[in-house]
Amino acid sequence: MGVITFHFDVPSTIPLARMFKAVVLDAGNLLPIVLPQAVKSVEVLEGDGGPGTIKLITFAEGNPYKTAKHKVEALDKENFTYCYSIIDGEMLGTTFEKITFEVKINALPLGGSMLKCTNSYFTIGEVDITEEEINTRKEKASAMYEAIEAYLLENPDAY
Repeated sequence: MGVITFHFDVPSTIPLARMFKAVVLDAGNLLPIVLPQAVKSVEVLEGDGGPGTIKLITFAEGNPYKTAKHKVEALDKENFTYCYSIIDGEMLGTTFEKITFEVKINALPLGGSMLKCTNSYFTIGEVDITEEEINTRKEKASAMYEAIEAYLLENPDAY
């Protein structure tokens, strides 16, 4: 098994605590609202939202994947960190054992926040991911965070 890891940052004008609540704590409710073309629903299958929680993501029609199971690996509300893994679903295929996403949100000195993201792809055997594929994955993740930011800007009383 190998691991392919990449990092990227997403700046936001949204304050740290508000962004964390929207991106992490309430993502299951918010994603189908801000990205209905991508996410149909998020259902908690077991757990209370903390480590060990299993969620079923159902993607909207027209997506290449139908569902994905996420497992919450770590959640630290005081330090604004979150880690989850995709443990089942079509996106793993025969290539990946799991895909892990880590997010740490930091406050910026002049306001707003910075999402520091690390994605790790645990491969089954030898797999090459091109720079283009990595950039596409970064762009999709950034687009999700930007959609949440846009929603929060349009709804200043949310969260």
